[in-house]
Amino acid sequence: MIVRLIPVLLVACLMAAPEARAQASGSRPLAPDQAQESKRRAPPAPRLSRAQRLDTLYEALKAAPNARAAQAVEERIDAMTMQSGSDTADLLLVRARGVMEAKEYDLSVELLDAVIELSPDFTEAYAQRATALYLKKDINRALADLRVVVAREPRHFAALAGLGVILQDLGRDKLALDAFRRAIAIHPHLKGIPNLIKRLEPKVEGREI
Repeated sequence: MIVRLIPVLLVACLMAAPEARAQASGSRPLAPDQAQESKRRAPPAPRLSRAQRLDTLYEALKAAPNARAAQAVEERIDAMTMQSGSDTADLLLVRARGVMEAKEYDLSVELLDAVIELSPDFTEAYAQRATALYLKKDINRALADLRVVVAREPRHFAALAGLGVILQDLGRDKLALDAFRRAIAIHPHLKGIPNLIKRLEPKVEGREI
């Protein structure tokens, strides 16, 4: 019964709050027509820039209480980073991802080359091309693209994770561990990365006696 009453009491408190504040300040609440006029006069809330929205999402990702919540934020970040500002570039990127899933890696790289030529500042195109290059075992070029991505967006957790995988393949375990730790600091619920860190730590830092 108490639990059922809590929402009712909360609504009542919220509805009473404006009047209570007005009484506490010694003023009377605005009449409906006055309140409407006040709303019309109030300046609109400033729209957040793309960078500000991304900042907010990355903060939410880091603070996510569980993997499910983190996944929801991750999807919103992905949706934003997939937008270049060019409809043509976005369409080519989607096409490149589709053929990559079909294991047509050469065609995927060609399409992503075209995206980058069209929109050279589109960071996500480099990240996607790095994936295609890695899958076709062009490791050096994949590594170069990932370094571009991380230089432009140090919070790109997928690029950091990919960088760690390649560095581990190359036997550069210390640098790989650093990349994985940077990725998990940004996205604490990133799948698979904690296990990779656990495997690398004894190799890089030794076992405690």
